[in-house]
Amino acid sequence: MSALRIHVEGMGLWSPQLGDFDALRRLLDGGSPPPPPARPAAAMMASNERRRAPESVLLAVEVAGQAVAMSGRVAATLACVFSSSHGEQSITDYMCATLAHSPTELSPTRFHNSVHNAPVGYWTIAVGCHEPSTAVCADRASFGAGLLEAAGQVLAEQRPVLLVCADTAGSGPLGKLIGGEQPFACALVLAPTAGAATRARLDIRLNAGAAPTELASPLSGWRAGNASAEALPLLAALARGAGRCQLAAGPQLGLQVDTEAVA
Repeated sequence: MSALRIHVEGMGLWSPQLGDFDALRRLLDGGSPPPPPARPAAAMMASNERRRAPESVLLAVEVAGQAVAMSGRVAATLACVFSSSHGEQSITDYMCATLAHSPTELSPTRFHNSVHNAPVGYWTIAVGCHEPSTAVCADRASFGAGLLEAAGQVLAEQRPVLLVCADTAGSGPLGKLIGGEQPFACALVLAPTAGAATRARLDIRLNAGAAPTELASPLSGWRAGNASAEALPLLAALARGAGRCQLAAGPQLGLQVDTEAVA
């Protein structure tokens, strides 16, 4: 099949080592960017909402805000796709333990924050967005599945779409099973055609699911620390200005993505 061609207008990134996309670019250029604060700022949210929100929401809102700011788009006008492999793991661990030992003590508020589309709900409320929103989950292939969903919406609807992928660190017995060691989140603002804000062009081809691209130094090993870090091969290609990477979008489905910077 022919490639799905879309354009990138904004990028966002947050991990304990990198506070934004520019920090990734500096790291790949041989620099040592300073680490970000311990908690994502999530400045698009009201302060009282930030205090109550779980980490998964803060991660997603932080990178979404970065990507939208870079694109110059108005957040309220963007359809959005939010993907996550495991959602808010600490709350899932809490609920499993509470249901096993004291089910009547389960917190309705914490249950509310456990659902997979909680981050996109917080985002759309924070920015006043009434455009379509989608929540996607595909285990370790969640970033690739989210990218495919977002690209389909961009091209079918001929409109820009915000893509966000975020996962927290593992927690409790679930964390031991999943193996997530640290939080990671990223975001892209994607558009159907090139414009003044375009940063790069992506050509996406579906294939039978070849092995995902390995990460070279200084990012080698980072992908194992968080399921959403499966996005790093594409983020690294965007930071370097060009490249080809392979992403998983499902058990038997892969994406070959060719990236080229647009001046």
